[in-house]
Amino acid sequence: MSAPIEAEVDSSPHSQEQLSQRGAPHDVSHEKNAKQASDNHPAPADRQDPHPDGANEKQDGPLPRRSTFKDKFKEQKEKIKTKTKPPGGFDPTPLPDAPPGFTVKFIFHRAENLPAADISTGTSDPFLTATLTTSLPKRHKEDPDLVYRTRTIRKTLEPQWEQEWIVANVPSSGFKLKCRLYDEDWPDHNDRLGNVTIAVPRLSEDWEGFQPPGKEFEVKKRSGSKRAYILKACTTAFTKDVSMTPRLFMSAVVLGKSDPPYGQMYTVGPTYYFKHFSPMIGRMTGIKVNRDEADDSHDHDTDAATSASHTNGKQVGRRTQKYDFQANEIQLAGPVPPRLYHRYVEFRPIIGLLFRGSGLRGKILNKALHHQHNRVYNFDRSTNWGTFKPCSEEASLQFLKMAHFDEGGRIFTYVITLDGLMRFTETGKEFGIDLLSKHTMHSDASIYIACSGEFFIRRLNKPKVTEDPEPGEPTHPEEILQGGPPKEPPPAKPEYYQLVIDNDSGTYRPDKSVLPDLQKLLERNFPGLGIVALACDDPEDQNLKKAQLKVKKREGRTVNMVLNRSPSASSFSSGDISDLEDMERAGEGGRKSKKERAWDLLEEPRRLKEFTGKHQTDATISGPSGSGAAT
Repeated sequence: MSAPIEAEVDSSPHSQEQLSQRGAPHDVSHEKNAKQASDNHPAPADRQDPHPDGANEKQDGPLPRRSTFKDKFKEQKEKIKTKTKPPGGFDPTPLPDAPPGFTVKFIFHRAENLPAADISTGTSDPFLTATLTTSLPKRHKEDPDLVYRTRTIRKTLEPQWEQEWIVANVPSSGFKLKCRLYDEDWPDHNDRLGNVTIAVPRLSEDWEGFQPPGKEFEVKKRSGSKRAYILKACTTAFTKDVSMTPRLFMSAVVLGKSDPPYGQMYTVGPTYYFKHFSPMIGRMTGIKVNRDEADDSHDHDTDAATSASHTNGKQVGRRTQKYDFQANEIQLAGPVPPRLYHRYVEFRPIIGLLFRGSGLRGKILNKALHHQHNRVYNFDRSTNWGTFKPCSEEASLQFLKMAHFDEGGRIFTYVITLDGLMRFTETGKEFGIDLLSKHTMHSDASIYIACSGEFFIRRLNKPKVTEDPEPGEPTHPEEILQGGPPKEPPPAKPEYYQLVIDNDSGTYRPDKSVLPDLQKLLERNFPGLGIVALACDDPEDQNLKKAQLKVKKREGRTVNMVLNRSPSASSFSSGDISDLEDMERAGEGGRKSKKERAWDLLEEPRRLKEFTGKHQTDATISGPSGSGAAT
């Protein structure tokens, strides 16, 4: 007998005061309703009498001024200033105790009869996101739920994904899986096509589940795009026996009991990756990638060095390239070690407002960070998706390809989420404007993450797996080695490479005591690759990154970024050209963009006079007698 499928119900709590006045039934009914409304209503302890003893007495003189948001902000700021260590960073909260759970495999097969969200083509570009929630307690309520996203199927109303998602430690009390269907519509907002909520109240090894080829679920149209469904109604008005309701087909089966830690639900597999591209950022940073993705693999074949031809003494390249900035997401096989658990550091009051999205300035900054994250990790027609065998040499090579092996002295900024999703982009202090180095953007303003910092790849002269920062042999890019970049393709064996990774993140400040746990996680996921985990305050780490920057100047180029324009924009304005020229003159130190200067003003409004005074001075210099005079 299959588990019952429960519909999603809006549980608006009834008046508990009426229940308490009825006497006997109060004990049972009130307890039940309190459990449903616990997240929406403050605890009884917070409901204090607004008029304590003596407060009603008439006071002489004017009434005291009530505390305002500005006063509270100043009070919080003074509290943080007086603390030698601001709140945040490593959080030692242990995992909650829980009995053994079950490993469940979800398969998202296909959808049928979807509405057409693109009027011009009469089709959609559908994808699915699944959010899994259970009764398993979290370490903190801010810990995110598990979320899975399928790839996008282009120009169809009947997408076939056939994608698996295996999750460990789903408790015996069951789960709720909410599947949301969207039409990808970059750069506009994605159109909702509906959702399906599947509730399973109990789970065991004998649970029958939904066996392949999948169970059919009706998609709720209420949350879908009205425009898409109006169009569908018009096209089917004169056709008999045509349903307006879309359908989703999916499977869910129990694979057995999960391994510890039992209090942590996590993604087992399959491991996958997304590569996101931003041509505008690529042009500004001077970063190029292969126009054909297949060339990424050809470049790293062992015979690739002999595949180039020469004509009239000039080498003819085997591939064409285009300007593109690449942002990467790669799913690691869980579990993430429990000690990898860090909260944002509230070194300024505005930081807390940003992450919580509270207050006017906090809401503005939080929305701006989410928008910037979506711009960099954007899903569009150029996004690449793929899967690989977890914890294998294939996984190591896929990671090396995404990091471009040891080419060009690159440094990357990374974030690892609590579910083991690793995001990284090529960044570093050599960027004139380094918003992409902000771990807040990479984490999408998540309150808790596993770890963050910077890393780079270097190649050994001979293949051997070592975690020693001083391997006792020459390494590239510090030294020029034969058989690899910059003149030859990189060798395609993980044993040739070291991943040097640290905890250099001012946003989350990961503790160096957890670096061995980070090292074990990466060694398990990327076998054959030497993992060197160093603390950011270790002189060895600082010297290695300085050497990497020198190679960047020798084999690459210093890059600058303008962030006051959308990455999807197709052209520069005269202000952008001026910004680039100013940053070139500023050198590696760079200067702040208009957006970052605006953020500073939001945080410290008293600097407005300083900012306007500077611009008045600039206007005087570039007046009729200056070089900027108009003709």
